[in-house]
Amino acid sequence: MRKILRQILTSRVYEAAIETSLDDAIALSAKLNNTIRLKREDQQPVFSFKLRGAYNKIANLSKEELARGVITASAGNHAQGVAFAANKLKIDALIVMPVTTPAIKVEAVKRFGGRVILHGNNYSEAADHVKIVAKETGMTFIHPFDDELVIAGQGTVADEILRQNPGRLDAVFIPVGGGGLISGMAAYIKTLRPEVKVIGVEPVDSDAMARSLEAGKPVTLESVGIFADGVAVKEVGKRTFELCDEFVDEILRINTDELCSGIKAIYQATRSIVEPAGALGMTGLLKYIRETGCTGKTFIAINSGANMNFERLRYVAERTMIGEQQEALFAVTIPEQPGSLKRFCHELIGERNITEFNYRLSDRGKAHIFVGISISSSDERITFSRDLSEAGYANSDLTDNELAKTHIRYMVGGRSNLVKNEKLFRFWFPETPGALVRFLDATRGHRNISLFHYRLQGGDFGRVLIGLECEQEDNRDLYARLAELGYTYFEETDNPAYELFLK
Repeated sequence: MRKILRQILTSRVYEAAIETSLDDAIALSAKLNNTIRLKREDQQPVFSFKLRGAYNKIANLSKEELARGVITASAGNHAQGVAFAANKLKIDALIVMPVTTPAIKVEAVKRFGGRVILHGNNYSEAADHVKIVAKETGMTFIHPFDDELVIAGQGTVADEILRQNPGRLDAVFIPVGGGGLISGMAAYIKTLRPEVKVIGVEPVDSDAMARSLEAGKPVTLESVGIFADGVAVKEVGKRTFELCDEFVDEILRINTDELCSGIKAIYQATRSIVEPAGALGMTGLLKYIRETGCTGKTFIAINSGANMNFERLRYVAERTMIGEQQEALFAVTIPEQPGSLKRFCHELIGERNITEFNYRLSDRGKAHIFVGISISSSDERITFSRDLSEAGYANSDLTDNELAKTHIRYMVGGRSNLVKNEKLFRFWFPETPGALVRFLDATRGHRNISLFHYRLQGGDFGRVLIGLECEQEDNRDLYARLAELGYTYFEETDNPAYELFLK
């Protein structure tokens, strides 16, 4: 232990890295009745803590090793750390990255002067290829986590935290991939502050460290998830496993929806957008509070990286409400008859907000709708399903159904051979309870809703697509009722996209 502490305290990381801030999440702390702080490793020059370990290792190489250049395998953040360090020390760097690596990370490596080879679908496959290339080129391999100097470099995060937070500290929540960050931090924290819990956080589909600790030895996963690409590691390191086995208190596993809610929580606290792996610490912290019900504690989460592809934000936003347990998804069967939709919305939805509604006429006897509702807890899902059943509505809870969340919700609809004299309208509905019921009241009569699509967008107005079966002689009355309703709308009956895919 004296050796690793000495390596941490004499690390050369500050020749390249900065001491990052420890920020209070004031609103979140008040909401959850605990003091929550965020260690902002997203502030590093490469937007990730990985610079610390990479630079510390490279800066301690011999002149002969530096002259041969360095090579590594990485899903992105370690790659940027190596490229940045190599550029600062004016040596050659070759990085092997999985083909699934977000473009923002690949371009960043190139911007720092690193050469890139894309190979494999995850870190482990890229690492296997590095062994071949390193042997051919003679370049010095810089391991992303299983190296004493890399671990020591990452351990400087713990040194900063204990200086920045000298008072009460109950637990630190740390993202876990190969284990470099948590092993260095855990060794330092447990030596100086053994009462502080060190809690690792892993995705359920990339939980190599949790499984290894349970097995008592490093295990190899058959496959890993790629949403949190920064921790998509099939096998943890030998050194990192030994340190985690001795000093880490527990590992929490979290799912993708929970991880998306963690990204949102960090954004609300700091207005920064972290990558999925970067939000693991916060996500684990929130889950810990939710499951233990603790209050009055002081917790720190590590924001480990912010190399987020902008295009991924759409997916994150889509899954956040479920991750926060604020949305439930259901398939519900209702009678295909006038008034049934209004009864469903008025009597069963009640004051709950509808977050999503997808329907397309396919049977004159019954209608299958895909609906999302706002909830306040997971227990409310059970209550709502029971209420539906008691009211005679067959239903299925799809909140945890990955197929439904990822694909089916976007595929409800298409053409219908039963639809006659359909008119298509695009509406702006006010995002208030009862907006749909008011629309149904305004269009009451013999008009049948043949298509309905709505998804909460987070604005003041919801965008809704509605198809109505309407006889020619009824058009004038329909337009009059829509004008009286006052909702902004656009008729899309002649839209070519409607002709191609829905009519």
